[in-house]
Amino acid sequence: MSGYGIFGALTIERNPKMPETLTMKRKEAERLKVISRIEHHELTVAEAAESLQVSERQLYRILKQYRTVGEQGVIHRLRGCPSNAGYASEIRTTVIRLYREQYSDYGPTLFAEKLELYHTVTVSRRTLTRWLCQASLWAGTRKKRPHRKKRERRCSIGSLVQFDGSEHDWFEGRGPKCCLLVAIDDATGRLMLRFAAAEDTGSVLCFWRHYIDRYGIPAEIYTDFGSVYHDNNNPQHLTQFGRALQRLGIKPLFAHSPQAKGRVERSNRTHQDRLIKALREHNISSIEEANRFLETFYTDQHNLRFALQETLTDIHRSAVGLDLKNIFCFEETRCVYNDWTITFEAQFIQLLRSDAPLPPPRSKVIVRRWLDSSLHIFWKEQELSYKLLNSKPKPKAQTLHRPSADHPWRKRFLHTGRTLQQVNKRKISLASTTKNKLPSQP
Repeated sequence: MSGYGIFGALTIERNPKMPETLTMKRKEAERLKVISRIEHHELTVAEAAESLQVSERQLYRILKQYRTVGEQGVIHRLRGCPSNAGYASEIRTTVIRLYREQYSDYGPTLFAEKLELYHTVTVSRRTLTRWLCQASLWAGTRKKRPHRKKRERRCSIGSLVQFDGSEHDWFEGRGPKCCLLVAIDDATGRLMLRFAAAEDTGSVLCFWRHYIDRYGIPAEIYTDFGSVYHDNNNPQHLTQFGRALQRLGIKPLFAHSPQAKGRVERSNRTHQDRLIKALREHNISSIEEANRFLETFYTDQHNLRFALQETLTDIHRSAVGLDLKNIFCFEETRCVYNDWTITFEAQFIQLLRSDAPLPPPRSKVIVRRWLDSSLHIFWKEQELSYKLLNSKPKPKAQTLHRPSADHPWRKRFLHTGRTLQQVNKRKISLASTTKNKLPSQP
């Protein structure tokens, strides 16, 4: 909009500047939360560095950028650009070709020496090992058995939580056998306990939903290689529990022996003595009564007696603003058919029109089974309406419309002798039929 002022000068109204929009990864958003706690003097730099799993030196760099340019300083400045310290792709291609042609029986160390000596290519031994393993040209050699030493406790609450399930006859025959799920903080020994029918995915997800609601999001979780936590057939594939940890930014650790997570193993042995006697004293014989007893009496008394958490800082991250229902759930991906149906758990589901737009056929939707057994379907994080079908939907019947003999559509075929002959026969038959229907004259 423009006009003239009281003195005849041209005035121009300028539109307000559009606000700047920053796109962050979840990891960078978590860093921003922790940095705000540092600015409010709730955490020291050392404690925040342990929570974010970065060095103190790196965190000081991030703080300097944050204080200089604001929230944009948390975003990595090399996003979308190749690494400054990386090798050129031509060098890697040349190295792999030389190994295939001339040095196929060399180890990475000797191969690095020959590259520098004869080909004037300097590449570190570790980089060569990684390249050769990725190209399936080197499988490595068996390492010597390492010297093991005792691991010291963590210095902050929530830095590491050990988790395990203990299957036992907890009710001594008064009820069915069940499993006690145990989470113990590595720094303090603080416990959270919960009974479940088995150490399955649903029970573990429910346990950690309650843990995060109560204490917050820890930095690391230490478990074994159970099928709930790790896919031994395909380590790159995330289980439902692993997917939830990835969404929350929790680093999973896996113990190669029971002694590695000895703190939670010794805790199980303690509960198989103390907790069994406590359940016997209160005549508890069901999982519901046992969980109520744990929440109201046993866990608090145990932590008050054995946990040490007076002088330590809690670095649990807040879960405010996170949709935990869509994180702690069973999530699968399904393809949409041409009739806007999907199949899930051997059942057809019809997607319905609603406020959210229907996905196009052959696109992918996310099907989530919440812990309360309700089913929810999402496309681009928008929930869709649906209806369960009892059987496979039948395709619509196709109706054939035959045009009449004198339809204009047939005129374009009259130039062929065969079609003309058919039309003439049709006219003769119609004429004879009409003549037979007329009454005979006297």
